[in-house]
Amino acid sequence: MVKRVLLADDHDVVRAGLRSILSEIPEIEVIGEALTGRHAVELAREHSPDLVLMDISMPDLNGLDAARQIMALTSPPKVIAVSMHADGRFVNEALKAGVSGYVLKNRAGSELAPALAAVLQGRMFLSPAITGIVVERYLRHELSTASSALTALSPREREVLQLLAEGKTSKEIAAALHVSVKTVDAQRGQIMSKLQLRTVAELTKFAIREGLTFLE
Repeated sequence: MVKRVLLADDHDVVRAGLRSILSEIPEIEVIGEALTGRHAVELAREHSPDLVLMDISMPDLNGLDAARQIMALTSPPKVIAVSMHADGRFVNEALKAGVSGYVLKNRAGSELAPALAAVLQGRMFLSPAITGIVVERYLRHELSTASSALTALSPREREVLQLLAEGKTSKEIAAALHVSVKTVDAQRGQIMSKLQLRTVAELTKFAIREGLTFLE
């Protein structure tokens, strides 16, 4: 049976590379490509793929929060994170977001096929290069107890924070999230209060440090 896959990555070269790898895997069909996390959620809702390959470092809505929204769909697809980040903190957050696999981009050529096979059969797949990191964090009880100031924010507040960090105005954020400017301004105030930060510059530094956004 053909399995339908959605690609989500904001880099044309990376998507082309993933598409090329997938073309060599029998019974895999790429049914769409998303350049932002928000677009990935929309396409997942519209096309109901079997699996989403999701970059963590996505603009507009990062891949982790996009994965959370996709997992909340009525019939959610499997999600595999495809990332350049081997840091245990990102792996931890990806697993908490509900992904079924984590593949490093520089190993996608050799690991993507077995990752797809495992995940589509209902199993987990982690790049061998990060397995030791994950095991170590479990042994140190960090996977279940790791905390971040981000946990104080609601999913919508994380969205607003990312968009603020990416330089969007209140009007632009309101249009993207289909809310009023007044609501956005109120949420920005709540975010600053919860994080005890006073300026957008401080919010931006916080978002980058916590991996909520990746500015180039």
